Amino acid sequence: MRRIPWLTPSGTQQVVPPELQPRFYHLYWDIAWFGLVAGTALAFLNVYAARLGATAFQIGLLTAGPALINLIFTLPAGRWLQGRPLGRSVFGTALATRGIYLIYALLPLLLPAVVQVEVLIWATLLFTIPSVALVIGFNALFAAAVPLEWRGYVAGRRNAMLSIVYVVTSLAAGFILQNTPLEIGYTLVFGIGFIGAAMSTYHLSRLRDVSERPDEAPPRVRQIIGDTAQLGGVRAGQGVGQRTTIAPRVFARGRNLLRPDVVRGHYGWVILALFSFHLAQFMPVALFPLRWVDALGFTDMEIAIGTAVFHACVLVSSLQLDRLTRRYGNHRLTAAGIALLSTYPLFTAFMPDLLFYAITSAIGGLAWGLVGGALPNYLLEKVPADDRPAYLAWYNLALNAAIFLGALFGPLLAHWFNLQAALVLAFVFRFGSAVFIWFVERNTHHAPIKSQPGNQ
Repeated sequence: MRRIPWLTPSGTQQVVPPELQPRFYHLYWDIAWFGLVAGTALAFLNVYAARLGATAFQIGLLTAGPALINLIFTLPAGRWLQGRPLGRSVFGTALATRGIYLIYALLPLLLPAVVQVEVLIWATLLFTIPSVALVIGFNALFAAAVPLEWRGYVAGRRNAMLSIVYVVTSLAAGFILQNTPLEIGYTLVFGIGFIGAAMSTYHLSRLRDVSERPDEAPPRVRQIIGDTAQLGGVRAGQGVGQRTTIAPRVFARGRNLLRPDVVRGHYGWVILALFSFHLAQFMPVALFPLRWVDALGFTDMEIAIGTAVFHACVLVSSLQLDRLTRRYGNHRLTAAGIALLSTYPLFTAFMPDLLFYAITSAIGGLAWGLVGGALPNYLLEKVPADDRPAYLAWYNLALNAAIFLGALFGPLLAHWFNLQAALVLAFVFRFGSAVFIWFVERNTHHAPIKSQPGNQ
């Protein structure tokens, strides 16, 4: 295998060690194939539900349901992973999880539309159960397979590959859906997603030689990996509903998690502020496809164009993240990015045509590139280096609770008022969360967080 050079920030050239090259190769191909899943099944699932006539509440359940499953099963999944080889566990849970894409592919041909929505919801809930262990296990597998000094190198390339494949695949999916009948088109698009899932799982199977068990790994979570390509993670609303899953491997390593003392004082305010953002972030997720499909009458190709613009701008924004972080810091960048992201539901509420939709997608993508990159690092700055599992566990709990509540609260607002009013309220809540995050650092007096030895 060809030796892979790497230029370090100092300008010196390093070469990927030969023993690591096969692992990196399979990690790259894993995410390249998973890009097919992201650009097809995950990108168009909510849109398909809207075209079937699903209500806002039903579309919300496609997001809220998995979040509830995560709340219930995250700690048991972490305990189940302890004592098991990571590579084999990830491969097994990937096999158990990714059968959902075959079900998605067969539904349009086998069942009437009125039944499909209910099957989509219940099948998604069922297959989310093994995906909880998959997300935790893969994050731990990545940490075990990739040495600390190479994680930024590998994660950065995985993130870039995911964005590129996502853009190309979503445009191809839009073309297919534009030129075929509804049932045939979505069968083909979801079928492509199943092929991508199968090939991604194959490359995960080649990592089964990583035999480190989570309970044998060093207890200190020294850094957030930065790999946004979380397997099985929530993706909705062109990424503006993406979950920022931070270091879920803590559940496979940590002991004595969810201690109450962790959230007393300043860190509790930080978690509350981030909870408010994620609540507002997921409020409009079920409303976007209804606005696109029912109110504006966008075709699948037009929705695909918006999706492609969004993720292209995510990539562009991500490339500037390091420079902006050095200049403004993670806290200010997080608050500013969320404030910019708040315009997405506001513009969606009033946009008249495809051009404005593309502009809205571009702004949303640039904003998400900032938030998705700066928020994990901002959180990490608030966490003691030798007690991160307990601190990050509280964040993951708050994240899933916010997804569950937000995804249901948005449709409820649409029921109480109307779709446009609910989107405007989502803007208000998002912008308010940005203000909350901005002032939580400036108006809260706090002492430096001290770690508690023995609680890793």
